[in-house]
Amino acid sequence: QIELVESGGGTPQAGGSLRLSCGASGRAASWYAIGWWRQRPGKEREFVAVIGRSGNTTSYEASVKGRFFLSRDVAKSTVYLQMNNLKPEDTAVYYCSAGATMGTKPEYWGRGTQVTVSS
Repeated sequence: QIELVESGGGTPQAGGSLRLSCGASGRAASWYAIGWWRQRPGKEREFVAVIGRSGNTTSYEASVKGRFFLSRDVAKSTVYLQMNNLKPEDTAVYYCSAGATMGTKPEYWGRGTQVTVSS
């Protein structure tokens, strides 16, 4: 069992940046691939990005590619989602998840952090 806690949400202006953090605690937390998802108002939860256990492999959803960047501090069991050139349509609750590999269904979820981008 691992616990995930997101932080860093806020209310940036369009064109601005924000960095979200996902802290993982618990047994073997560093052995999981960590993903980021978001749920926009009135929409289903959708995939944003994922990083592998070593931090060397990443994958991004098309609309955030080139604007969002993942990094992983294995020693701190923390994954960061750097979000640049934010757009109003990036407004959502952002969740991090943990799964055995980048391609498998997440096993654990955080509670989310709100990002509201103003135009």
